[in-house]
Amino acid sequence: MPTFNVPINQSNVNLDTSGVAGFFGGDEAISAMATVHLYRGRRWLGWYNSPGSYTVAKKFGQLANSRFWDGLFPGPNLTPAEVFGLDGKPGPHYWGVFSGTDMPTGHLAYLVVQKAKEMEEVVEVGGRETIPQSVTIIDVKDGMLKYSNQAPVMSIHHALLATIPITISLATCALCAASGDWLAFALILLGVISSGTSCFVIGSAQLELVSVKEPSPGTPPADGILLMRSDVVIVRGAEKDINPITKGKFVLRMDGGPEYRGIGLCSLLLLAQFLLQLLSIPQATTFGQIMFISSLAVSWAYNSFLSSLEQEKIQVDVLWKALDNPRLLKFVLKNRAAQAVFVCLVLGNGVQRPPDDFKPKKVLQRFISNDTRVWNVWRDKVAEQLENNKEEKSFNLSSRDLREFRDHERALLESLFQAARDAYGGYQEQVHRIRDNNHIYDSEKQVPRPDYFVQNHV
Repeated sequence: MPTFNVPINQSNVNLDTSGVAGFFGGDEAISAMATVHLYRGRRWLGWYNSPGSYTVAKKFGQLANSRFWDGLFPGPNLTPAEVFGLDGKPGPHYWGVFSGTDMPTGHLAYLVVQKAKEMEEVVEVGGRETIPQSVTIIDVKDGMLKYSNQAPVMSIHHALLATIPITISLATCALCAASGDWLAFALILLGVISSGTSCFVIGSAQLELVSVKEPSPGTPPADGILLMRSDVVIVRGAEKDINPITKGKFVLRMDGGPEYRGIGLCSLLLLAQFLLQLLSIPQATTFGQIMFISSLAVSWAYNSFLSSLEQEKIQVDVLWKALDNPRLLKFVLKNRAAQAVFVCLVLGNGVQRPPDDFKPKKVLQRFISNDTRVWNVWRDKVAEQLENNKEEKSFNLSSRDLREFRDHERALLESLFQAARDAYGGYQEQVHRIRDNNHIYDSEKQVPRPDYFVQNHV
């Protein structure tokens, strides 16, 4: 077969690219591979000479679970979802104010909190400022999880950029063959095959969001709060709709479990690629080494682009589609006492709730547990106003109530009751938005939109 002559091959230059072959770009390659389940059709688009094969092999080889694979790829045997960053983050504490559920949450509640933190549109409630505290309201309705566990995935348009490194890898491979450098040709082709095969096998897993679909009959509304150090997320909805947030998790359904031999073989192929490229690329011609580095550089740029897309944000988008895009409202209160009163007012505004189910004093105690005479009187008086059925509520103390307190205690009480009045005033101003955002628990009125459901297993 005739080949064209490349003048640079006549020089004595050797680029010594062996160090680049397996170590360069490893973290970016891992981040890029972690998105393979989040984009529709992404598993078909891994056919390029990706750098970092050694790092990727050591990371995902830990999924293979047997004595042989544990010896070859030592490390903890995590679940597929944990390895790909789809599980494992601890969430905030959840307290159901009607059901009494009090439990820690997991990765999905963590994602909900991240979504709340990202909200830029906030409503500020006036008052005396100490440490600002936020309250985010999320109303969850009857989403698609009623019909399927399969999580909706993102559009393919970002993943289609993979055609650039694929084209460059194949082009450099062809140029090496045309110049007669069959060693560089084989090494680039090996990288394309090992990366593409690994992406296809790993990406064949099906992403699901599993949860408790059918709670016990007669279960009260699951309205509750996700408690953080200074911020609070109020979730409102039926038990079956809140369960994905409080009890659900992402799961990757992979064939071949629990040994996952296919993953082990792909990692072994990546390891072989690393060793062959490490030992053989210095023997290639200067032109072949330039082509090899060029394919790695373009592939690294694409992997870096995928890494920059923030996997957690993509997971939030996937979760929000599965929940049928619930609406959010975010308020910022000036202090903890105002935040506690505001939360009580929001939770007390639920629909289809028997009056005796809601105990505002417990909510206030949960937020501010100080066991002193001043705080106890404040909680009692505020709870009394929150429990009455009057349209207008009065957060004031009479002179007779204040008579038994010393001057500094009176000052503190007045400050606390002013915080309650500020919270009530802010609530009254925004009550129409809070009620419009509220969820109607009649699940028969909610019809999930099927256009959100995108098959992941393409």
